Amino acid sequence: MSNAISLIASDMRALKKNDPSVKSYLEAVLCSTPIWTIIAYRLMNPLQKMGIPIFPRFFMTLSKTVTGVEIHPSAEIGKSFFIDHGVGVVIGETTKIGENCVMFQNVTLGGTGKHKIKRHPTIGNNVLIGAGATLLGPIKVGDNVKIGAETFIMMRDVPSNCTVVGVPGIIVRMNGKKARKKLEKTAAQI
Repeated sequence: MSNAISLIASDMRALKKNDPSVKSYLEAVLCSTPIWTIIAYRLMNPLQKMGIPIFPRFFMTLSKTVTGVEIHPSAEIGKSFFIDHGVGVVIGETTKIGENCVMFQNVTLGGTGKHKIKRHPTIGNNVLIGAGATLLGPIKVGDNVKIGAETFIMMRDVPSNCTVVGVPGIIVRMNGKKARKKLEKTAAQI
């Protein structure tokens, strides 16, 4: 439980750092509904890992009903996680998210329906995912990546240190330089 408290504290610091409208931690807790779901997730994830049946999923369903943010309690999320605005965010069961990641409203980290074990994206550290972006399948997104608003990525891996935009997503910056490059197929697709 102390690990959950430590993670919640890092999430609160990330909220304060990333949202200039928040003037205090009290305001953050009272007025930022995405943090409510993140806190619920931090408390339910250890229970899910212990194999407690139904309750973690039920509690997260209640949280989704209140905030509009859906996080499966089995997802793995690193410290300093921040969701801005939040409504419409979906984070699937086998999703893995690294540290210091920022996500905006209507982001989907979902499956394609074709995979049985690892079905959802793996997101690296220091990743920003813009509003309305959709990432589907057991894809890998590297570290230090920016994914633009409304970008669509299905079954394509994203290398580290790049910016991806468009439908379908293409790399427009890589290692600080302009680029125009298609994304590679995932290992699950090769």
